[in-house]
Amino acid sequence: MTHVGPAPVTSATAAGASYVEWGAVLAGAFLAAAISFVLLTFGAAIGLSATSPWPNSGASAKLIATLAVLWAMMQQIGAFMVGGYVAGRMRSRWHETTQHEVEFRDGLHGGLVWAVGIVIGAALVMATAGAAAKTGIDVAGRAAGAASVTALSTSDPMDAVLDNMLRPTTVAQATGGSTPPAAAATAPAQSRARSPGAAADETRSEMGRILASAVASGALSDQNRSYLAQVVAQRSGLSQQEAERKVNEAFTAAREAADKARKAAILTGFVTAASLIVSFGAAWWAALRGGQHRDNAVPARFAFGRNRRPNLAS
Repeated sequence: MTHVGPAPVTSATAAGASYVEWGAVLAGAFLAAAISFVLLTFGAAIGLSATSPWPNSGASAKLIATLAVLWAMMQQIGAFMVGGYVAGRMRSRWHETTQHEVEFRDGLHGGLVWAVGIVIGAALVMATAGAAAKTGIDVAGRAAGAASVTALSTSDPMDAVLDNMLRPTTVAQATGGSTPPAAAATAPAQSRARSPGAAADETRSEMGRILASAVASGALSDQNRSYLAQVVAQRSGLSQQEAERKVNEAFTAAREAADKARKAAILTGFVTAASLIVSFGAAWWAALRGGQHRDNAVPARFAFGRNRRPNLAS
């Protein structure tokens, strides 16, 4: 009976050779990214199956949001653990003098898996966000006006504010609305020749920009307040006084929506940062375990709790 000991130690072939094996790092990073994508897709399917448009049916929105945050954290940590383990196990052990140096280099490979995975994820997010955000002004206006994407909803809060402010009082107002008389008198001929629907959309967009700018600056000027009230009075059939009251209510609602978006962004930032920090520790620890299993020739049985298993050969 011959005992097969730990894996042999390899010496560097040239002075100054790098001890970082990018092949193992990239393998772990891509594996972590693939696992994360699969788990996120699976979690989205489970979340959609748990919701229902019918009353008293399905899980509540708060419960779904909480489970979504927990699932996002757990899948990220688990994916980086797998990637770190693969990198630590696939790394070739060089001529390291102490066991502490072996553990440090194994753990560092797990940390590099985490870093490469974060860079890949950030690049994908930036590419997606770049296609959606046309200009920096649009992004700033949407964020200030609470029209930016929040963690729990994909709807635009500013649309709800404008819908409530411009809701007509009669069916005739709803089907025959046009641009305000003052605006129509000063508009060029080509602008007046456009369809009423296009003019209404432009007016609505202008009102959204005015409210977003007011929320960002913290105050709605008297001139903008009077103009918005005129548009609301023309579109909804209300008196000037009632229209000004609706404008004030809409401005308050926009500020509340912006504050909710701000709090959601803060919570999302803290949760994301905490998840990334824990993921880094998980990748480092898993790479240490992978290195221990590599050195002790432990069969890959997805058993992280086993430190050593001797191999016997006759």
